[in-house]
Amino acid sequence: MTAAKVALTIPADVLEAAKKEVEAGHAKSLSAFVSEAVDEKLRRDELEAVLDDLDAKHGPPSKVARAWAKKLLARSS
Repeated sequence: MTAAKVALTIPADVLEAAKKEVEAGHAKSLSAFVSEAVDEKLRRDELEAVLDDLDAKHGPPSKVARAWAKKLLARSS
């Protein structure tokens, strides 16, 4: 993977929280933490687009389908 250096402006409290996460060992560096966060956001947006497309084609899930999914997800966590 090729990396690119960028300058970002983020709220000071967000920066401090991110630094604390790095200090706690939840990421190797601030750059790694930010990169992981951006990657997660991109993946969530992609998933949301897929789900929106499915809703448009087939309609939203029924209450029964939602209950089944919630039950299944609860078992896996």
